[in-house]
Amino acid sequence: MRTKSLSLALLSVVAIADASAQTSPSADTMLPPVIVTALAPGPQVPPISPVVDRYALPNTRESVDQKKIEDTTNIVDVEDAIKYLPSIFVRKRNYGDTQPTFQTRMWGINSSARNLVYVDDTSISALIANNNTNGAPRWGVVSPEQIKGIDMLYGPFAAEYPGNSIGGVLLITTRQPEKLEATVKQTEAFQTFNMYKTNETYSTSNTAATLGDKVGKLSFFLSVNREESFSQPLSFITNPTMVAGASGFIPQYNKTGGQANVAGAGGLLHTIMNNYTLKTAVDLNDWLRASYTVSYWQNDAISTVQTYLTTPSGAPTFAGISGFGTNTYNLTQQHLMNALSLKTDTGGNWDGEVVVTRYDYLTDLQRGPAGVLAGAGTNFTTNGNFAHLDGSGWGTEDVKGIWRPTGPKGEHEVSFGGHHDKYTLSNPTFNAPNWQTSPDTGNGTTSSYGAGKTETWALWVQDAWKITPDLKLTAGLRGESWQAYSGYIQSGTASSGQPNMTSSSLSPKATLGWQFLPEWNAKVSFGEANRYPTVSELYQNTTTGSVFAVPNPTLSPETALSFEFALERQDKNSRVRLSLFEEDTQNAIISQTSLVNGTFATTFQNVAQIRNRGFELVGEIKDVLIPGLSLSNSITYVDSQIVSNPNFASTTGTVSTGMRVPYVPDWRDTAQVTYRPNDDLSLSASARWQGKMYSTLDNSDIINSVYGAFDPFFVVDLKARYQFMNALSAEVGVDNLTNFQYFEFHPFPGRTFVASLKARF
Repeated sequence: MRTKSLSLALLSVVAIADASAQTSPSADTMLPPVIVTALAPGPQVPPISPVVDRYALPNTRESVDQKKIEDTTNIVDVEDAIKYLPSIFVRKRNYGDTQPTFQTRMWGINSSARNLVYVDDTSISALIANNNTNGAPRWGVVSPEQIKGIDMLYGPFAAEYPGNSIGGVLLITTRQPEKLEATVKQTEAFQTFNMYKTNETYSTSNTAATLGDKVGKLSFFLSVNREESFSQPLSFITNPTMVAGASGFIPQYNKTGGQANVAGAGGLLHTIMNNYTLKTAVDLNDWLRASYTVSYWQNDAISTVQTYLTTPSGAPTFAGISGFGTNTYNLTQQHLMNALSLKTDTGGNWDGEVVVTRYDYLTDLQRGPAGVLAGAGTNFTTNGNFAHLDGSGWGTEDVKGIWRPTGPKGEHEVSFGGHHDKYTLSNPTFNAPNWQTSPDTGNGTTSSYGAGKTETWALWVQDAWKITPDLKLTAGLRGESWQAYSGYIQSGTASSGQPNMTSSSLSPKATLGWQFLPEWNAKVSFGEANRYPTVSELYQNTTTGSVFAVPNPTLSPETALSFEFALERQDKNSRVRLSLFEEDTQNAIISQTSLVNGTFATTFQNVAQIRNRGFELVGEIKDVLIPGLSLSNSITYVDSQIVSNPNFASTTGTVSTGMRVPYVPDWRDTAQVTYRPNDDLSLSASARWQGKMYSTLDNSDIINSVYGAFDPFFVVDLKARYQFMNALSAEVGVDNLTNFQYFEFHPFPGRTFVASLKARF
């Protein structure tokens, strides 16, 4: 049935576009694409991604192109490219991290399902979960060398995108060659890390190569990326008491003030990642292009531990502390993404597109011991646990159209579309007689199992209406129907199938923009977003390192009402924007992590109502005092509050109503200065500061600078780049210049030096 529907959709798009091409001026002549912005004509930020303007998206937007990334950012992994965008913080623990989520204006780093990431219209958001582990976007399917530009759309104000756009939408546009080209780039990085009794230097090596060409109507772009990295400790092993017969404990508190004595370091990852991506495109005629992208991502990682403890004789020991076992594992992952698109560009009254994606977890297996042996020594149990995600994945289908009833420059541009997605979770954990040598399914029995599916169907429509040359109203409506089914949860010997769940919603959107002076514009936006629970929030019970996740199969969808007023002035050399925003969310699904008897546990719950309001001030100026010197700064403040949470329960008598929403910092500031004395040399300095945020509903995590805490931080980065003619470029830089030590649950990297050499042929 799906294949038949897809075929009909493809034929419909072709038929619509063909009719438009026949009625448009000269079907033999390719007209330039029409660019429609959210406001009336005037000084605007040059578009990077055609997607941003193709559907008259009304969102406030910030962009960064390939040139700016090269000049300002020590980029090793793709997610590095967005870390200086306003209000954005990337939770990247180490090079080669498989779990980098990012926070937006009003949602924190544990909200992976509250923002969307697309690469050339293909979703790489892992909406299978909403967390910092398997919910992170699949950055590995695209390499830094592919990036042409990135657009960040703030807020859920476009009907085109689902309720997961509550925090924003990130659009990555990749390059497609016009002639034969090839590049080779080698990047080396090392960081110095000194905390507690761990004092080491950790290195990363990245090799990237591309090959592309265009022959007639066919073009291709092949990207290969290999990265080997060694991480600083991603966790520390703690224990509420000091075990008798073992010395070397470091007295310490946890984030809520309980005793959490440090016994050692964990999560010392040795990672090897490989990514192979092939993007092909063929111009079927003057107005129709078909594209196909296939990406294979492979990851092999080994996590080891370091004990600080010794026996009376001086021999190292684990002292029977289980955290040494949960931080020891081998991880093997092989993922495959396929994406097919068919798009028209007629320059006439009609355009359309179809995009189909499929993401498959071919292999995803984590092997680890069940624990450690009691008493002296550093021995693990022979038996273990094998956690699988094989068979998990998702598929999406989108059909979109554009109707310009009075022509490309007319008063109305009506866009519309349909969407379908299906997310599948399969997460058994098998008991294994030998965690190093047993077959992948252990002895065939499971200690836990989480499985289920979610599926969404949606229709949307939007009209961008130029009321006058200076006044534009963009109004839209999105209707969604969601269901969760085939849910199954097993923990230990207890297991149960879960009842099916269904929900549907209508989400209205509206933005009014006014270009009241040639250099000034203003707009006010409203949008409702309905975010449905992910299959992992409902059904997945798993262990990541020392953190246990407990699902909640009775979660309700969350509904957010978002508002923004933006005022912007822009001329040739400067830009300033002030955005005032507020978001009121009912039934917000909040992840709550707490430490119980030395073990971190995460649960999900609906919070009746939360409110986030604040402002974002962005400024940029070029050629300051001298040609080539540019300055930029963005400041974000959020007044975050839990308005109502009657279901909150505390054994210590604390309350959550009136407290700050977890993972939302109060202040953020990103400043950047770049000097380009000529076309070959660029020098850049960037500084990022973030204030306090809490990770508990009652804001009881008041202790900073300990494992599990979420600290304020101030980080300074430097970069220099030199272009030797057109064939060779060299880059050197340092991240975290002052070696600022801070935790965002995990200890973050210390001072890191980066150098690269790139050849272009």
